[in-house]
Amino acid sequence: MSRVGSVAVEHETGLARAVFERQRAAWRARPFLPYAERRDALQAIETLLIAHQNDIADAVYRDFGQRSRQETLLLDVFPTVSGLAHARRHLKKWMRPQRRRTSLLFAGARNRVIPQPKGVVGIISPWNYPLQLAFSPLTSALAAGNRCMVKMATKARTLCRLMAELVGAALPQDLVAILPGVPAAEFTALPFDHLIFTGSPPSGQAVMRTAADHLTPVTLELGGKSPTVVARDFDIPLAADRILYAKLINAGQTCVAPDYLLLPEGREEAFIAAARRLVAARYPRIESDDYTAITDRRAYRRLLDTLADAEAKGARIVYPGPQAEPMADLRKIPPALVLNVCDEMRIMQEEIFGPLLPIRTYRSLDDVVAYINGRPRPLALYLFTNDKAVQRRMIYQTLSGGVAINDCALHVAQHDLPFGGVGRSGMGQYHAHEGFLEFSKLRPVFAQAPRTTVALMYPPYGRTFERVFAWLVRLRHL
Repeated sequence: MSRVGSVAVEHETGLARAVFERQRAAWRARPFLPYAERRDALQAIETLLIAHQNDIADAVYRDFGQRSRQETLLLDVFPTVSGLAHARRHLKKWMRPQRRRTSLLFAGARNRVIPQPKGVVGIISPWNYPLQLAFSPLTSALAAGNRCMVKMATKARTLCRLMAELVGAALPQDLVAILPGVPAAEFTALPFDHLIFTGSPPSGQAVMRTAADHLTPVTLELGGKSPTVVARDFDIPLAADRILYAKLINAGQTCVAPDYLLLPEGREEAFIAAARRLVAARYPRIESDDYTAITDRRAYRRLLDTLADAEAKGARIVYPGPQAEPMADLRKIPPALVLNVCDEMRIMQEEIFGPLLPIRTYRSLDDVVAYINGRPRPLALYLFTNDKAVQRRMIYQTLSGGVAINDCALHVAQHDLPFGGVGRSGMGQYHAHEGFLEFSKLRPVFAQAPRTTVALMYPPYGRTFERVFAWLVRLRHL
């Protein structure tokens, strides 16, 4: 069956192509959606998400096997709804043409930049925050006036079917289509006008290669090993409180989770002591619904193998909570601190995506800067210090997708900040005005005056040309 929107069921070969052609035809018929239609579409999605938030939490729980419904509401539903509201409130200003200066030679003429929709945008989202990472880029693309097709992760099957039904009942398919069951290869092969992918760097490379066949511009939101640096001046218990919250929500399956920790030498035991208090209070039983399951058995096994590899190569494993044994039947691994790590360990080479936190120590800030800059550019950098000089140095001497000071991951929750990676952690951005611009063609428009000084430069060239040209050179800074 191929009904996308009313009741989404079996995938039908060629469905994605058929929907794409429908959206492309709709764009050709009406290439510029007016403000009111964009606003109403954003409002319709916002309304249905609020109305069905508990259905969404239940669907995500079933897809994960076990995921805190409260975390889904807080980290998936709420950021998406508030992001839609932010875009809706600012949309009229974002859509306004920008007036630009006209240089002296073109006196009387007018310059404008008009943000126009690119056309049909493809969105490929992952399983770990299946609503937010599909609908946040959708918000930016829809605000920019595009037609949008969304391929949600196979692991988010229940949620995808639900959202296809809800969105299909609220909006026409030639504006927004959620496509359950469409193979990634079929989806990425379509000649989109823009394609955004969220996932791993190897998968992002594959998407980019396929998009190159059509010269489709891409936005890639990828992973990476985001470092967390605690400076000597910062309170260790407070740092542990914020770091472990960001690390252990969704059991560490977060692209902007703190991946590894850099502590001043001699502060490890203080961090461990703080971690013991925090984990015991927050996750006294890992079988609780408050502690999320690892997504599947393959990922569960990979994390255990990563831990075993570190231990075999000399790492010290500390379980700060009451439990130290994984629960295979629930696919749950207790929070683990991994000390005495070295770069030969898998845990320091691969993005962890789980509740394991490796800890390195450092002697000087020079060592920290050199260590971070010696690795692929991360999606985020987290810095705990109240020293403004240290903050400036870390910001201006390193490069990452984003920075959070004295907390982790919360830069992503700021609706007026762009979100995106750099280098191996991605390219492009969404959220905020920058997300609107990412999915817009900034079209320059020059309108000539009835009479123009440019005519003085027409051939045949003679004394008039020489005088005017010399005058322009003298006034070149105007």
